[in-house]
Amino acid sequence: MDKVIRIQPITRIEGHASIKIHLDDDGNVKDTKLHIMSLRGFEKFIEGRPAEEVPRIVNRICGICPWMHHIAANKAVDACFGVTPTPAGDRLRELCQIMAHINDKILHFFFLAAPDFVMGPDSDYSVRNVIGMVKRAPELAKKVVTMRQLGQKMLDDFAGKAIHPIAGVTGGFSKPMTESERDKLKKGANTLLDFSLYALDYAKENVFSAYEDLISNLGTIETGFLGTVDKDGNLRLYDGSLRLMKPDGTYVDFPPEKYGDYISEHVASWSYGKMPYAKAWGEGFSLDLDSPKGVYRSNTLARINVCDKISTPRAQGALEEFREKFGRPAQSTLLYHWARLIELVYVCERTLELLDHPEITDTNVRTPATPRAGSGVGCVEAPRGTLIHHYETDEKGCIKRANMIVGTTHNIAPMNLSVAQAAKSLIKNGNYHQGLLNRIEMAVRAYDP
Repeated sequence: MDKVIRIQPITRIEGHASIKIHLDDDGNVKDTKLHIMSLRGFEKFIEGRPAEEVPRIVNRICGICPWMHHIAANKAVDACFGVTPTPAGDRLRELCQIMAHINDKILHFFFLAAPDFVMGPDSDYSVRNVIGMVKRAPELAKKVVTMRQLGQKMLDDFAGKAIHPIAGVTGGFSKPMTESERDKLKKGANTLLDFSLYALDYAKENVFSAYEDLISNLGTIETGFLGTVDKDGNLRLYDGSLRLMKPDGTYVDFPPEKYGDYISEHVASWSYGKMPYAKAWGEGFSLDLDSPKGVYRSNTLARINVCDKISTPRAQGALEEFREKFGRPAQSTLLYHWARLIELVYVCERTLELLDHPEITDTNVRTPATPRAGSGVGCVEAPRGTLIHHYETDEKGCIKRANMIVGTTHNIAPMNLSVAQAAKSLIKNGNYHQGLLNRIEMAVRAYDP
């Protein structure tokens, strides 16, 4: 029988998964599988519910990014009912979604990913965690915790809840923003922008420069990419066109409601997680490491690759530096971390842009809506990738059918490829150790699944 190495559970990810590495008789890697065995079932159990209730239900899909599901669901219900949110309501939705991105990126880089780099990938797992980080770099840890608390408090104070939100409603937002709320949020956002620039500089000096070889080679694969851009090719997280880029950098843009014409989903017997692939490329789907077919990636690196530019000045400067160093599209998997910090700068700058907009305090925040039969797609960029909610309603405005493709789902296929590449490059003749197995986990953690 083959020898099987099990990494279970994969640590410092947002959920549950395991890796099985099958070795041949010589102790070399024959096959690997990333197993995701948790069945959620939201697509089925929202059937029959009034559509306007759904944004308050699906925010339970993820406790880390509930705002993304909340906003995507509201956009899908708007489309089902044929209602256009007011400008102020639309901007308040985007503001909350963007602020939620700030907190998420701080969480992932410093709490989940950084221990591998600050403590070292070969350090004992008992200290290779956030507690070890606190002991190794107490001032940095204090700053990180303070900044994430600030971001959460900003959402909580304005929208009532930072987790499992209810502020978004069909047709817009549930409350207007006051001038005093705007002033307080701007103060916090400026503080977070300063921190985002510090975080990027810290990582460039202490992480990316120290692990150049690892970043260049670990889990690196060649795939396409998916993200959201505006009509001018700027990075967007709230709305815009979807851009599907091939590995050679050529791309096509399409409206989110046409996603079914470009993306299909593969079902594997060994995973409850479906694997989206680019059916528009006409090559089918394959997880052959030497010649993958139809595989694309989502999330931060994908968004940095597909956009032509970033509309905010500091993030654009960081993007130009990144492109000069790694080209476009960049394929190294661990560059997700670098891209994540560029996006952290962007979302802080975008928060301030939205708060400075004169319409953000308009009291007309909701367009009246009437339940009806319809179909609608709501799409936003979640921290983990492009998030698609697609609903159909009956004549009473209740859900007849739902399809959701969440951010992590786009990356299940490429995560399998990255794990296979890492395992094959690291395990030779049956020799391995805990630090080496942690490097294989690092290929998964880069995607922040």
